[in-house]
Amino acid sequence: MNAKDLLSLSPVLPVVVLHDAEQAVPVAHALRDGGVRVMELTLRTDAALEAIRRVASEVPDVVVGAGTVISPDQAKQAADAGAAFLVTPGATDTLLDAAVETRLPLLPGASTVSEAMRLAERGFDTLKFFPAEASGGPAALSAIGGPLPQLRFCPTGGITPTNAPRYLALPNVGCVGGTWLTPADALAARDYARIETLAREASALTAEARTT
Repeated sequence: MNAKDLLSLSPVLPVVVLHDAEQAVPVAHALRDGGVRVMELTLRTDAALEAIRRVASEVPDVVVGAGTVISPDQAKQAADAGAAFLVTPGATDTLLDAAVETRLPLLPGASTVSEAMRLAERGFDTLKFFPAEASGGPAALSAIGGPLPQLRFCPTGGITPTNAPRYLALPNVGCVGGTWLTPADALAARDYARIETLAREASALTAEARTT
C-alpha cells in the first residue's frame, strides 16, 4: 500500500483520540461495521501506541495508522507498534527522514503552496492539508490544484458532515479526515453503537458528495 492507496480506502479517515487502550478494539469494530475500514489513532495520549498495537493485532481488516507524529522517535515507535501508515501535522526535514526510514506510507502535512511544493520536490504526491478550514478551506485547495495538479490531499482540521462534501467534490481530494466519527462524549459513554451509526452516516454522506 502506498499513500495514494490510503486515500482510496475510505472517503473519510477517522481521526481518533483515545485515553484508554481498552477502547481501541471496540472502536475499530464499530467503525468497520459502519463501513469505515481505516482509522488514524493520534499520538496525543499515553494510550495511543498500545491502542495501535491492539488494533493492528486484533482487527486485521481495519487499517490503523498513527497521527500527530511530530518527532523521529514517534515515527519509529508507531512503526514498531504496528502502524500501517503515518500522518504528520507539518513537515521538517528531520521528521521526514525518520518517517521515510520506516518505509510506511506517509501523509505529510502542508498548509501553503510553498510547503506543498517543497514536499513535492522530495517526492511526496499525497499530502495532508492542515489545518484545512483555518488555511482557506475548499477554495484554497482548489486554488492549489491549479499550479500543482499532480498532488492529492486529505484535508483535516475543522471538517464536519456539513462541509465535507465541498472538499470531496474537489478533484485533488482523495478523502477527508475528521474527529466527528468518534466524539469524546460517545467514547466516554462507551457508546459504540453511536460510533457505528456516525461511521455509516459519514460513508453515505461522502459517497453522495462524489456523485453530485
